Amino acid sequence: MAWEWKDKVAVVTGASSGIGRQVAIDLADRGATVVGVARRQERLDEVIARCATASPRSVAKCIDLSDPDAAARLVEDVEAEVGGIDVLVNNAAVPMRVHAIRLTPAQLEMAMAVNFTSPVRATMAALPGMLSRGHGHVVNVASVAGRVSSPRESAYTASKFALVGWTDAAASDLVGTGVRLHLVIPGPIATEIWEKLDEPAAYRGRFQPPEKVSAAIIECVERGSYERWVPRWPAVMPLFRALAARGYVTAGGWFDRRAVRD
Repeated sequence: MAWEWKDKVAVVTGASSGIGRQVAIDLADRGATVVGVARRQERLDEVIARCATASPRSVAKCIDLSDPDAAARLVEDVEAEVGGIDVLVNNAAVPMRVHAIRLTPAQLEMAMAVNFTSPVRATMAALPGMLSRGHGHVVNVASVAGRVSSPRESAYTASKFALVGWTDAAASDLVGTGVRLHLVIPGPIATEIWEKLDEPAAYRGRFQPPEKVSAAIIECVERGSYERWVPRWPAVMPLFRALAARGYVTAGGWFDRRAVRD
């Protein structure tokens, strides 16, 4: 049976801008009741107001997901106030582009808390309800940096590698339960995250629009796809890394020097 979004409850974290904003609007337009989650109340309210034009029951939850208990409280509140969660899109993330010799423990802990611990704890909190109903989808928005390393992003890369590894293993654990986990792996996407980098980015190429990532998330749920890269071409990079590990690491360092030169 084809997936129907109407009357489904979809929780989208990081919904105040970028990918999360687009996902929230696209799901609302398809009839889902969207629970948008973010830290910035005013911007989140604007997104949910737009969602409510198509899906009136959509609500905003202003939450700081760096709080280790926030994700579990979020799921509990949604299930009590809105209903059982059908789709959880773990999209919220913080950038952390800092050279390894300048990285602080606090920065590392922040990256791991928001990019890894929070989506995992939200998933763990949502799983009992999904399993009892015999269906559910969790989409973890990772990054190319979660499959191959990226220079000056050791903390960010570690957090996304952890999320990818956890999702791979947990997806295997859930085979046959009716609950599916999915990975969406964005490359360079045109969002404000590029304006929040602690150190300059080396990438100077083309940026993909958030709409393409939203389409990939929707495809995963509707078609049951496990993993989607946006765009698709970076999917060859893990092969290069596997065949020439030293060359890959060295090339990354040289490539990154362009940001210093510029």
